[in-house]
Order: sequence, then C-alpha cells, then structure tokens
Amino acid sequence: MAFRAKIRTFVQFRCSLHANNLRKVNLQYCRELSAGSSADKTENVEAYDVVISGGGMVGTAMACALGNEHQFENKKILLLEAGTDKRSFTLPENYSNRVCAVSPGSRNLLEGFKAWEEIEKMRFQPVKRMQVWETCSDSLITFDKDNMTENLAYIVENDVILGSINKIIPEYKNIQILYNTKLSDIKLSDQSGEDIATASWVNMRLDNGNAIKSKLLIGADGHKSSVRQTANIHQVKQEYGQSAVVATLQLAETLENNVAWQRFLPNGPIAILPLKENLSSLVWTTTTEDAKHLISLPEESFVDAINSVLFDESNKDQLTTTAGHLLDQFLTSLIPGQRQLPPTIVGLDSGSQAMFPLGIMHATHYVKPRLALIGDAAHRIHPLAGQGVNLGFGDVACLRDVLVETLENGGDIGSLTTLTGYETARQCHVVPTMVTIDGLQKLYNTTFSPVVLLRSLGLQMVNSVPALKNLMIGHAIK
Repeated sequence: MAFRAKIRTFVQFRCSLHANNLRKVNLQYCRELSAGSSADKTENVEAYDVVISGGGMVGTAMACALGNEHQFENKKILLLEAGTDKRSFTLPENYSNRVCAVSPGSRNLLEGFKAWEEIEKMRFQPVKRMQVWETCSDSLITFDKDNMTENLAYIVENDVILGSINKIIPEYKNIQILYNTKLSDIKLSDQSGEDIATASWVNMRLDNGNAIKSKLLIGADGHKSSVRQTANIHQVKQEYGQSAVVATLQLAETLENNVAWQRFLPNGPIAILPLKENLSSLVWTTTTEDAKHLISLPEESFVDAINSVLFDESNKDQLTTTAGHLLDQFLTSLIPGQRQLPPTIVGLDSGSQAMFPLGIMHATHYVKPRLALIGDAAHRIHPLAGQGVNLGFGDVACLRDVLVETLENGGDIGSLTTLTGYETARQCHVVPTMVTIDGLQKLYNTTFSPVVLLRSLGLQMVNSVPALKNLMIGHAIK
C-alpha cells in the first residue's frame, strides 16, 4: 500500500479517538514491560521523575520547558546527551549550512524559558514574505501577513538554537545533564504480572553501567530512535531517493533580504532562505546522484547551477503557460500580482556545501505506559515546507501542557491515560501536515502535462484567495 494511503487510513483511525475512549492495553505489553526491577534490591538505582533521551534541539527544549514550570520545581529531570558538553557554545564568524525556519509558535515556546533572548544576542533573520513558483509554468503563490508588517518565520542556525537552549539549562536546578551518555537498556513496566496501569517505574541502564529509573521516559533521539526501537513501536516510512544539498550563499547586492524563495523543479524544490543582508542559506532537494554531482562541482560551477535553475525558463509547458496567462489576466484584474525576482547568487562560503538524505517516517504510536516520543523520534518529514523542527517544538509544548495539567490534578505523569491525551492531540496535527507535504512532494515531482496544468491553475486560484492563504499561514506558524 502506498505511503499516503497508509497514513491517511491511520489518521482517520487515530483522530477519531476521544479521551474517554482510550485504547485497551494489549496483553503483549505486559510481557514487554517491567516496573520496579529486582535490581533495586541489589544495587543503587537513581530515581528521577523524567528522563529525556536525546540532547538535540527538541530534547533540550523539552528539558527546559518542564524545568521552567513551577509544578516541576521539586521534580528531578535527567537529560541524556550522547555528544559532548555544548553549554560553552561560542558563536562562530561563519554561518552554519544547517538552518531552521522557526515559526512564531516555536518562538513563543523558546521565549517561555528565555532561550529566544539568547538567540537575539547571537543572530537570526526574520522572514516577512515567501514566494513559491515552479519551473513548468508561470504560476506562483506568495505568503505574507498584514502587508509584510508581521514575521512569517525566523531563519536560525541549528547550532545557534541548540547553543542558546544549552546556555539556559544551568539556570534550572531541577535539570541534570549527563553528556557522552546514552541508554543501553530499557525495561518498561510490569513485574510479576503487575497491571501496567499501576506500574510505577521505567527501569533503564546507562552505557556506563549505572542503573536508573523514572516515572516517565521521553524519547527525543532522532529518526533512528533507539528508544522507539527498544519499545517495539512500529513505524511507517519511505525513502524518497532524494537528498538535500545545503550551502551558505553570497548575494550580488546588499538588500533587506527578508523574503524566502522556493521554486519547484522536476527533481525537487530549491529554497533560498535569508540569513542577513548579503547572505542566504540554500536547501536544494534533488536526486541523490545529482546531489553528489553538485557538491563535487567547483564553486563557480556550483553558483552557476543555482542561478540557472532559479531563472531558467526552458522547461515551461506551453499549454499550461498559455492557460495560466489567460487565468492570470483575469485574476490580476481582481487582485494585482506581486511577482518578484529572486536574488542573484555570486558566491558561497568556502566549505559550506554538504548533502543529507531525505525520507518520511511516522511512528504508529507516540506513547506507551511511561514512555513518550517527541520530534524526529515520532515523525520525520520532507524539508520542503520547513516544518520539521516546528513539529518537534509543537510536541514539546503539547506534552509540557499535558504533564503540567496532570500534576495540578494530582495525577500520574507516566500513565497511559495521561500520555494518550498528548498522542491524540499531536497526531491530529502532525499526520495531516505530513500527508499534505508528502502529497506536494509527489505532485511537483512530475512533468506530465495534465498534472502540470491542474496544479498550476490551482496554485494561481489559491493565490487569489487571501482568506485561504491566511488559513494555510495560520496552520504553518502554530
């Protein structure tokens, strides 16, 4: 069954769940899970309220989001990071080639525990407008809020986000971090047939041999999550056979540079994201073979290739172009067009070219008793809409709210009843987003004339309906 068909069937099932109609726990879980390990009797086992596996952007944000809440003031939170200590992050002179388009909703999350203040001390670039167009026709769509008076997103380097959050962590005495450390074993729940609903702990062992236990384990360890695999949570996934080529680009002239550009090409979209007045970040999706060729090119040839696909008109479908012009004349008489030309690229920062593979993945469950998945451990999407880290930060905000409310009501933060509320809320947001993005990726990955005609005319029609565009913006910036 095709990925979209599988995921569409899945969301129809999951989003129909009501909080008062929670799924029954499978008897198989009772064999998988164990609580209150007998190891407690023979060795010292450190107890925590929450253990977070994975110290990337989403995992560190989860730790700070909980640590910042007064309900967790006297709780013990442990963050496990397999890498080195990043709390002494120093901003480098050169921009990184890995960036995120942080939504206003994600900014609100980061502001809540003062990480955004640290980002402002370093660097970021607001996006006030976005223009999307394709190579097979003249159709386009533009997005902005209140005539570019409000920001659609903020382009921030991954390292800056992570460095800013790590600078905040020491302020929270209820958060402990273990660097160069990861989980080597996880035993979820049940011992001697104890009912999963009343099991008190998830028992773990670190790769240094130490044993720990927690009321809740949060897996934030990426799309190859060992937490998800150990918990036997299945996934629906598909590799696209594509890779993203990234680089830091130098522009021909200094300008305000607050517009994000994206053009759909036959092999995938190319995006130019603003970094500062004369620099932008490249995210170019193409076949893996083509990506390898691109990053092997000399700088001058690489720049020529970028400018060529941004301005090339040779791939236009004549029938679609003619029909589009007729529709455009009619629509322009109602709403004036706002087409702009993208910036010309003249160079790139030395050594900034790189590539990484693309795919889509969705965990069939985000939770089990005393376990929750967030970020890429739960879902992985195509970067064409820039929603990856925002979906992860959305998980953080949702799970934080669910856990805080549970503590306020005297409940158990690791119970399936508590965690299913998080799972249902997030899947009803994440899955439609994934289906839409996957559909767009496939819709624009063809040059078949009837499809090109329909998608081009459709894009022009959507661009002429401000109310519809505002709905799309509202969903994306949450």
